[in-house]
Amino acid sequence: MSAIACILQAEGIVPPLDGGRMLDALRGYVHDAAGEWSGGPVWLGCAARHIAPESLRETLPFRDPESGLAVAADAMLDNRAELFGLLQVPAFRCGAVTDSELILLAYRKWGTEAPRYLVGDFAFLIWDPSRNRLFGARDAMGNRSLYYARQRGRVAFATVTAPLFALGGVGAELDRQWLAEYMAIPEMYESTDPFATCYRDIRQLPPSHTVTAEGGDVAFAPYTLAGGADELRLGSDAEYEEAFRDVFRQAVDARLRTHQQVAATLSGGLDSGSVAAFAAPSLEAQGKPLHTLSYIPVQSFRDWTPNRSVANETPYIRDTVSHVGNIRDRYLDFEGRSSYSVIEEWLDIMDAPYKFFENSFWFGGMFEQAGKLGAGVLLTGSKGNFGVSWGPAVPYYALLLRRLRLVKFAGEIHKYSRKKGIARTKLLSIVAKHAFPGLDRSHGEEPNMPTLLISPAFAEETRVFEKMREHGIGLTEPLFRDPLVFRLDRLSNPCIGNKNGAISTKLSLRYGVMERDPTADPRVIRFCLSVPFEQYVRDGVDRALIRRATAGWLPDRIRLNQRYRGVQGADWLYRMQPQWPAFLDELASLAADPLTGEFLNVGHIRRALDEYREPSPDMAFQAEIKVLMRALILYRFLKRAEAGRIAGLDAGRADQSSLQGSLAAAGAGR
Repeated sequence: MSAIACILQAEGIVPPLDGGRMLDALRGYVHDAAGEWSGGPVWLGCAARHIAPESLRETLPFRDPESGLAVAADAMLDNRAELFGLLQVPAFRCGAVTDSELILLAYRKWGTEAPRYLVGDFAFLIWDPSRNRLFGARDAMGNRSLYYARQRGRVAFATVTAPLFALGGVGAELDRQWLAEYMAIPEMYESTDPFATCYRDIRQLPPSHTVTAEGGDVAFAPYTLAGGADELRLGSDAEYEEAFRDVFRQAVDARLRTHQQVAATLSGGLDSGSVAAFAAPSLEAQGKPLHTLSYIPVQSFRDWTPNRSVANETPYIRDTVSHVGNIRDRYLDFEGRSSYSVIEEWLDIMDAPYKFFENSFWFGGMFEQAGKLGAGVLLTGSKGNFGVSWGPAVPYYALLLRRLRLVKFAGEIHKYSRKKGIARTKLLSIVAKHAFPGLDRSHGEEPNMPTLLISPAFAEETRVFEKMREHGIGLTEPLFRDPLVFRLDRLSNPCIGNKNGAISTKLSLRYGVMERDPTADPRVIRFCLSVPFEQYVRDGVDRALIRRATAGWLPDRIRLNQRYRGVQGADWLYRMQPQWPAFLDELASLAADPLTGEFLNVGHIRRALDEYREPSPDMAFQAEIKVLMRALILYRFLKRAEAGRIAGLDAGRADQSSLQGSLAAAGAGR
């Protein structure tokens, strides 16, 4: 794991001072070694954290003396054994070959097609002096970020934005279209443009993309991984279950490759539970425990969530821990932290506004605790919902109804209503509205965050709602209803990958712990996409494949649970109650500040201020409350950006005055 940076000049050599500025910015993140390399028009820098065993012997940037190729890589490759065979690496060398060396070997064999053969989390840049070419790529899921800025006569790249600003000449002017989409898109990602960031001068390389710079031109291209995802037809349920376990075990084991300890986030559900269930036995064979970290509400919180929801999943988590074994479990309530108290911390981490405030007070805490445990890897299962544990019953039944498969439909509804504990009449009503949206007269009547948050004038200026419709984004939910289309979008949408990758990368650099998600392994996702829908929902069981495949691996209370759902972050509003007066005062300042009137729907914010003087914890997921929190986060970010702009202008004036003084002094000397 590394933070990398690069400068490519169109002509001449890279000034050493510019490279030094970028490297100094990289040194601000947790690292074990920092280095740089320059060769004519290119400079590469790296601040490396030694996570994998091979990285202890790794020098980054790395230059291959035989080919002259140089690489800066932020990479953890997960198909090393496969690559050793394809690249004909001698057996005696395999244990010592680093991931950066493997990337160079892949480039030497496949050229710009190399990323198609790499599985893992990576972003890298290669200088090829024989072609005067800079080539780079970002992994298929976007788990590691890579930003760039183009200036006259050069282009610069970095894992994060700080080195680009340190370079000088990169403006901090905000991208108005990005801001509009950040406010208007109701989901967690920020933009419909996968290259965009909140800054006009800084862009990002999207997931599953390459960049090639040569001859003064910079070109970007998407790539697909080698191998297809044709529908998988096996002879029995048992064969599907065994195939699932094989590919999932491979993905989990690949992500245990560290000379340090291994930690994992663990809830009471299927995804993180399955990761832990497969990781713990493999670690036991290595003589290591699995350290699990579980978020729980503060002790004084009283669960207000509906009867079928669970805010404190401790009993379910302990069932998993006891059943799996070789787990050292920890339960963290992060008392004293709230969504309000960590705003500045998260703005520092992200260098951008963010939306995930309901969980912000414990997200970073998990990485911090993993670091204190001496872990190099933090396992998660965040991509599981649309991969390993996919299997939405209602959309599947709606599909059966639309296709008039009525006998199968009736049987499934009967079984599902019993297992779920829901009346058939109510279930039929839900499915019918999903199958035939025109029947749902209530659709669109509930208040939605986009129209409550964004200024109508700003929305009209940017045509943001029209642009959202063009990309299939509704004000409350996606416009497409086909569950297969929706699933594919969640797994392949580069804008979602950008959001996930930015959080993961920036937390890893801050705390020195790398997030590894087996459910995001492209091999796992490719397998899951190839499995017929009927394997995922059948006999009244949703998420059926993972439930069957983990028999014996997970306790039945977790594996077969269809009635109770964990709700993380249910106590975020409760935690803020002591700070609510300060929160309201700051919102009042927001409503009076001309800076925000251009962007935010200040009229609604003023009305909401009067309505929510004393909110109760059970309002935590109401749209109006969430609007207030998102508005405040954006307001803090805009104030930071404005302060930075003014500081930049003052610095410019100071530089100009200094220059004029120097010229005057020089004139007097003559």
